[in-house]
Amino acid sequence: MPPLFRLLVLLSLGAIIASLGSGLFHLARGTREDSGKMVRALTIRITLSIALFALLMLAWYAGLITPHGLVPRH
Repeated sequence: MPPLFRLLVLLSLGAIIASLGSGLFHLARGTREDSGKMVRALTIRITLSIALFALLMLAWYAGLITPHGLVPRH
């Protein structure tokens, strides 16, 4: 896997986790203003997750990554 692609995937996963943490923070505070911020964090997380999935499918189609089975190599 190319290093730039690996970095892009890791940054995307980091942004997804940060958005998840932001949503949890606003959920725990529980004020009316935080409700809108929590929905925005959820929307961002879903969008990033779908974009990451599309990126992985595109990379697989382009041959940058190859799937492997769960069978151990001998």
